[in-house]
Order: sequence, then C-alpha cells, then structure tokens
Amino acid sequence: MTSVLFKSTGRLRDWLQAPLRPIQSAMDNFSIRDPRLAHFLCQWIPARCPFERDVVLFGHKVMHIPPMCKLNPLYDQVAGLRFRALSFLAERGEDISRYL
Repeated sequence: MTSVLFKSTGRLRDWLQAPLRPIQSAMDNFSIRDPRLAHFLCQWIPARCPFERDVVLFGHKVMHIPPMCKLNPLYDQVAGLRFRALSFLAERGEDISRYL
C-alpha cells in the first residue's frame, strides 16, 4: 500500500512540475558571456535565503524560521545561475569577494 502511495505522490509532483520544465531547462542552459550581466546577477541573487531568521527576545533565541527558498521550484536553477556568474567573473580574474 505504501509503495502505491509513493508512486502516486511522485506522479502528482511530476505533473505539477511539468509546466516549469522548459523554464528550468532554459535557466540551466543559459551561459554567462557578459561581465555586466554577471555583476548584475551576483548583486540581485542573494548568496543565502533572505527569509531565514532567528527570532530573539530579550537576548534569547525564541525560534528559528527556516529558509523558505527551498520551496521555490526554480531555486536550484537560480542558485546555479548565480554560481555560473560568479565562476565567470572569477575566471576573468575579477574580485568576487564582495558577492560572497
């Protein structure tokens, strides 16, 4: 019974993600060739999830809000795009320390 449940859940997830596959593929295959574009991407794509927070009250950590970026179905593609932009700039010999 559980294997049937997992198979149907997997099929549902695949069906829901199917419309995004062309966008994911395009983002995965996008190559960075312009240093201005690479700088722009590194500035606007954050290095860490901006939604992750520690809630502190009177100096004590009350709760932790986990990163929500993983819920974005394009998260891996956006992170990969930023990584390729950083790699492009590093290969050109530019200082990328301000983006790390």
